[in-house]
Amino acid sequence: MPLTTRLSIPSRKPKAVLLFGPTAVGKTALTERLFSRGFEIINADSVQVYRGLDIGSAKPSEALQHLIPHHLIDIRDPWEEYSVGDFVMDADAAIADISSRGRIALVTGGTAYYFRHLLYGAPRTPKADPAIRKEVEEEMAEKGIRWAHAYLESIDPVSAGRISENDSYRISRAIEVYRISGCPLSSFALSEKERDDVDFIVIGLARDRAELDERIRARVDIMFEEGLYDEVRRLMRDGAKASWPAMEGIGYREFFDAAESGEPTLSTIRDDIIRSSIRYAKRQMTFFSSFSTCRFFHPDDIGSIASYLRSRGVDPDLLDA
Repeated sequence: MPLTTRLSIPSRKPKAVLLFGPTAVGKTALTERLFSRGFEIINADSVQVYRGLDIGSAKPSEALQHLIPHHLIDIRDPWEEYSVGDFVMDADAAIADISSRGRIALVTGGTAYYFRHLLYGAPRTPKADPAIRKEVEEEMAEKGIRWAHAYLESIDPVSAGRISENDSYRISRAIEVYRISGCPLSSFALSEKERDDVDFIVIGLARDRAELDERIRARVDIMFEEGLYDEVRRLMRDGAKASWPAMEGIGYREFFDAAESGEPTLSTIRDDIIRSSIRYAKRQMTFFSSFSTCRFFHPDDIGSIASYLRSRGVDPDLLDA
């Protein structure tokens, strides 16, 4: 019988560039300058996944979406949940699809836990229990989200510190995990080792604190000039409620909070959005700094970022060269 030899040809791992940074740091401008050819963008912003939330989420313009193909934008209605597990599953599929066409995925946005779970994998938390989930949701509806966050702080202060007091989905899930297992969600640790099935190139963007705060103020002013108030009014006319997942995003929930407190002036809402954004940016930087393989750059240091990408086998499109 003739011998047959089977050749084993190693498959190349897909590459994916992870580009993140706090609100208003300058991700979009950098994307246009470095990644306009040979790349496709995977959105990693938890509000941009929702249809109709364009101005408050700083959704990329139609021109940019035409210039660079985008994925995971406008894929849910505002009342639908979109979990971090959904994101990782969708992002993995998009990375594989983009790589199969000889292009490179650029995962970019500001939702830190999207990046964390994509890069390190999800912790092995207990499976959802529909009965307990319903019980928690009914209790939160009766007592309010502020009560729920305070309750979470009493049973799992670590998770409470990580989860925004307006993030009803993640608060509910943390309480559910505790009631199912008797253990806090924070005890189900994430892996400290990156996944090895994708060649991730991790880039963080950072600015001086005062500079970033000023950019946030300017960005909020631009949002109001572009019609944020009218966008929220349209959403409310269409039935939007504070309990909808999409309405938990900064730039939207402040309108509902102001209406509830009886002080719905645009000046008050603007100031609240700025304060919330500045606090959120600080939390983002703390979270991003925990990524062990991340290289941080100032967004204007185009040359250094391009050199680093080339050292990792990625040739960016340096438009200003």
